[in-house]
Amino acid sequence: MNFRFLLSVPVLGLALVAAASGKPLPPDVLARLPAAKPGKVDFVRDIQPIFLASCTQCHGHGKSKGSFNLETRADFLEGGDNGAAAVPGKSAESPVLAMIAGLDPDMVMPKKGKRLTAEQVAVFRAWIDQGMAWPDNVAFHIPERANLQAKAVTLPPAKPGLENPVDRALDRYLAAKGRSWPQPVDDRTFARRAWLDAIGLLPKPEELAAFLADPAPDKRSRLVARLLADDQRYAEHWLSFWNDLLRNDYKGTGYIDGGRKPLTPWLYTALARNVPYHQFVRELVDPGAESEGFTRGILWRGAVNASMVPPMQAAQSVAQVILGVNLKCASCHDSFIDDYTLEDAYGIATIYADSPLEIAECDKPTGHVARVKFLYNELGAIDVEANAAERKRRLADIITGRTNGRMPRTVVNRYWQRFFGHGLVEPVDEMDRPAWAPEVIDVLAEDFVAHGHDLKHLIARILTSRAYQLPATETAGDAPYVFQGPTVRRLSAEQFADAVRQVTGLNYGKPDAKLNRRAAFGGEVHATLPLAPKWIWIAPGAARKAAPATVLFRRTLELATLPTEAVVTLAADDNWNLRVNGKNLGSSARRLSTSAVAVDVLAALKVGANTIEVSAANLAPDEGRLVSAGDARLDPDSPAGLIVYGRVRAGTQVLDFVSDARWTAQIGVDPQPLSELGGLDLAPWRLGQPFLDLAAAPADTLPVERASLVAADPLMAALGRPNREQVTTVRQSEATTLQALELTNGSTLAALLARGAKEWLAKLPPDQGADAVARTLYLRTLGREPNARELDLARQVLGTPVRADGIEDLLWALTMLPEFQLIH
Repeated sequence: MNFRFLLSVPVLGLALVAAASGKPLPPDVLARLPAAKPGKVDFVRDIQPIFLASCTQCHGHGKSKGSFNLETRADFLEGGDNGAAAVPGKSAESPVLAMIAGLDPDMVMPKKGKRLTAEQVAVFRAWIDQGMAWPDNVAFHIPERANLQAKAVTLPPAKPGLENPVDRALDRYLAAKGRSWPQPVDDRTFARRAWLDAIGLLPKPEELAAFLADPAPDKRSRLVARLLADDQRYAEHWLSFWNDLLRNDYKGTGYIDGGRKPLTPWLYTALARNVPYHQFVRELVDPGAESEGFTRGILWRGAVNASMVPPMQAAQSVAQVILGVNLKCASCHDSFIDDYTLEDAYGIATIYADSPLEIAECDKPTGHVARVKFLYNELGAIDVEANAAERKRRLADIITGRTNGRMPRTVVNRYWQRFFGHGLVEPVDEMDRPAWAPEVIDVLAEDFVAHGHDLKHLIARILTSRAYQLPATETAGDAPYVFQGPTVRRLSAEQFADAVRQVTGLNYGKPDAKLNRRAAFGGEVHATLPLAPKWIWIAPGAARKAAPATVLFRRTLELATLPTEAVVTLAADDNWNLRVNGKNLGSSARRLSTSAVAVDVLAALKVGANTIEVSAANLAPDEGRLVSAGDARLDPDSPAGLIVYGRVRAGTQVLDFVSDARWTAQIGVDPQPLSELGGLDLAPWRLGQPFLDLAAAPADTLPVERASLVAADPLMAALGRPNREQVTTVRQSEATTLQALELTNGSTLAALLARGAKEWLAKLPPDQGADAVARTLYLRTLGREPNARELDLARQVLGTPVRADGIEDLLWALTMLPEFQLIH
């Protein structure tokens, strides 16, 4: 038996700190020990389970509390700080027995975890007396981690109907399980499933009818391609998925006091433009101003604990989201559920710290300063002497490097779980575990990398597989899991809310997400902007560090005619206030203004001289910057800068202005010298082209049709939309009592259906009868017409003539059906 495969079993810690040995135990100790159990002891049967349950988490798998290690027999015999723990053949001279028997209250082992029973101590004593036999093939080394290395797979030849690489890998898996391929679902079922999974919406009746009538044999793959080509609907659907993962939202903890920074414009743009995933990850791990909200964490009020500080939150987020590793336990102490240590968690946290981090174990300072390190030495090392910027850049290099197989396998697993209801690796945040079909995850991951880390390609590869098109099963399968096809899934909170609004024809009104979608998509923007803005400040090295200060920047704009449009786009480190001709037109929240914002200033402009003023503040650490405030080691200086693009047009006349050396600066009434620091790609902000895209974009007047763009209402909260104060990788799938109550008695859905019914009635042609209304509602909600019995009931509900309360009642009935709420 290969013991390495057993080491993924969760185990508890036993700190066998060895005492001096070679002398008989005191008589009173011997008298209290259980007698050795009669009979031959077998290590694998009798001792190995004890080690797994109570020992290896502190003294195996690379750990050695008290310098004691039991990865091999030789390690066990060598002992720790205080000598050997046991003497083969002489249990009476083996201090380990007194420790594991709990005879000394000051030396009870394990200190944490599962205590040994008297019977187990008796077995252990017999094992020592019998010479401590230990098979050579058994060792408690760090197990080989699954899904870590890039690994290509040689697939069997394609067969008719099994051309997709996913299916070719699964064919071999099913054959090994003695299973055959079920027949795929019908076109109607596939279409509804694909629409909801690709873009999150129900198919419109006319779209569904066109698909069903298409005789082409490749119409399913063409449908998937067409859905994924709809950049806006794709982005607004997957925004919810990535908001969960990246802890991004529009309201909640940290958004009032500025202790949390959203990354919505960056994320939306990345999805809309289908940014390659390795670039997407690089911009999260080594962020510029627009994407730094992911690693900056939530600034908690007061001293919560060491595992909550922003650098540790960064370590937890990067490891969990990108590598499929949960470091929350290891952020407080060496983990009891896997092999990650406190030093592992602090090693990544140090990368994001502004000053040295002292390791705290269970919130108690240890006196040891953390050293920067990556989780997996075999993938690359980080120079401990590197500065913060170099550390983050090197971490991004390692994580996105070709030798790291974990990054692509983690995202492949997340998407597979999304579409099938069960990951290739479960749980999805324990990617050290082997997949139930290793070939499938390897094939998808390597195919994903070979196609430029294209997430849309990954989705298309899965959605066009025969595996995805199999009939849905009611459960995830037997234990152990055996693949049978997708599981029946519930609509997400956003999908349900969007579907109801689709049926009723209602939009959401004003978005809570602060972004300009036209800037994200491009194509509608004005001609290339003619000027190049510069970061400016009152010190030439301000991009690296500058003293805390509030600086008033000013320039004059001469206009011979009133403009037809005027928008000022600006960002500042740390915050700004904009005035035009003495009128306050906008300001930023504390700490958040390094994100670009566009402000319409047209109404404040006049013919002649116009005074543009921006007051920009560089805050000291104790004024709320996202670092550990009050730390004496912190330098009060920090990066500072302001950048502005003013797009001013009078018809075809270009009257633009930008931040540059032509502005003036002052602190209070005292003039200050002004320096151009650099262009849009200047570190640490690296705003780049997205800043210009926003500056050039017209106002976002697109309708708000998606729940992903607004804050959660009571209905969405009840249906499982998280508050996103923590990373959420998988939402709860089981229905709850709260959900049943909200769906049947909640005021949010009731008001929505009532309003939708009234608008439906107002739009009905005078000659529209109950039959036509019923058929239309069935097609919109369920993608089919009602049968004879359903149509008869619908007539009775709708009334003659059709009434608003009748439409409302039928909407209630249809949206409560499992056929509506589930993805089959």
